[in-house]
Amino acid sequence: MRNPAIFSTFLRAAVAWAVALLLFFPLGWLFLTAFKTELQSIAVPPLFVFEPTLANFGEVQQRSNYLLYARNSLVTSLASTLIGLAIAVPAAYSMAFFRSPRTRDVLLWMLSTKMMPAVGALLPIYVLAQSAGLLDSLTVLIIVFMLSNLPIMVWMLYSAFKDIPREILEAARMDGASLWVEFRQVVLPLAAGGMASTGLLCLVLSWNEAFWALNLSSAKAGTLATLIASYSSPEGLFWAKLSAASLLAIAPIVVFGWFSQKQLVQGMTFGAVK
Repeated sequence: MRNPAIFSTFLRAAVAWAVALLLFFPLGWLFLTAFKTELQSIAVPPLFVFEPTLANFGEVQQRSNYLLYARNSLVTSLASTLIGLAIAVPAAYSMAFFRSPRTRDVLLWMLSTKMMPAVGALLPIYVLAQSAGLLDSLTVLIIVFMLSNLPIMVWMLYSAFKDIPREILEAARMDGASLWVEFRQVVLPLAAGGMASTGLLCLVLSWNEAFWALNLSSAKAGTLATLIASYSSPEGLFWAKLSAASLLAIAPIVVFGWFSQKQLVQGMTFGAVK
């Protein structure tokens, strides 16, 4: 009995390592290419042993203002997440504790908006932004990022609030707590983990958003996605410089995700077994 058990454990570990390496390979190859020259990056067969260079990172800094794009990404991600939470928290709270016959329909309708291709809403949003003079501004990116993530926020927070035992709220009401006191001193502390997970996940989604950033902004309000796209030209792709710019763009969020992976996984599995 021991041999089959050992073999099964070894097989599961080998499969897990194979899947992990397969998923990590694109990121690892991006890292290697960022330190190659342009000729080395397109060499056939691919080079795995080469003399690394930092020239690509220097050219990225000289060609474009990396700090400006990074600041725009940080501002739009943080602002859209905070504004979205300010709207989603009371919305999810009311749906979780003051249900109506149409609550489920509203939740499903909100989720259905994520199924529509973003390009289907591009033209009206572009015209509205142009009419309001908001093209190539951080304001329009913050609004669009927030609205695109709002259904996810409401659903995740709804699940978090539903997990709170109603007996605790009933005890607070029996002690004379008003609706505001109940919300601020009972519900919010108990749902703090769910709110943190929701905020972290939507922060990552906003940071990685490329479609709206490329279509509604350029040099002034461009995010790191705009910086990466700038290395595509009619002459072709500059793979080494593109990899260096991509590495600079994803490095902050990869580090952030590594340290907050527990909260991110918790947020993505809210309501998974319900």
